[in-house]
Amino acid sequence: MLQLMQLPLGPLQTNCYIVACEKSLKAAVIDPSWNGQAIAATLDEQGFEVTHILLTHAHFDHVGGLSELKRQINAPIYLHAEAISMLQQATMQAAFFGMQIPAPPPPDEMLSEGQIIEVGELKLHVLHTPGHAPGHVSFHLPDHRIIFDGDVLFQQSIGRTDLAGGDHDLLMSTIWDKLMVLPDETQVFSGHGQATTIGDERRSNPFLRR
Repeated sequence: MLQLMQLPLGPLQTNCYIVACEKSLKAAVIDPSWNGQAIAATLDEQGFEVTHILLTHAHFDHVGGLSELKRQINAPIYLHAEAISMLQQATMQAAFFGMQIPAPPPPDEMLSEGQIIEVGELKLHVLHTPGHAPGHVSFHLPDHRIIFDGDVLFQQSIGRTDLAGGDHDLLMSTIWDKLMVLPDETQVFSGHGQATTIGDERRSNPFLRR
């Protein structure tokens, strides 16, 4: 069984997710957005052992807690190779928006399309989902009809593409080719806001009207 916790953190209320296998108590942290100490404290309270720190992409608001979390738990960091440059610039990104974050550490492992991340008995399938940012990935749990899609698709919206490395046409191709092919009942847990489903967005998202 899967246990899921959603933690909206930081000035942009960026969602950090804790995904845990209830049988083994192994867990992954997806996008430690802010306040790594609070994330580590939550993990400790729940008795979870973190085996993976997974990054959908490297915008500063998704990695603001990465440095502190890494110091607290020392689990390996996973990131797509095309996002490394952006991770290295995360403190500059934050400063551009008038914020400060600790310099994030480099990744320990690279992510790629089709890779399967095993967290206890959970299997997270890696989808390369660029457009919002270079090297953006999503984590799909087909057995649970869940996808963690970072800043690709939101409830009634889509990811912005006006930041460095953004590409609107590529984002739309990603949404149609990688997300809209999933079953309607698939729950979408995004980087900001509340969860939605593929079916709801297919029917009513104004950005997906053809």
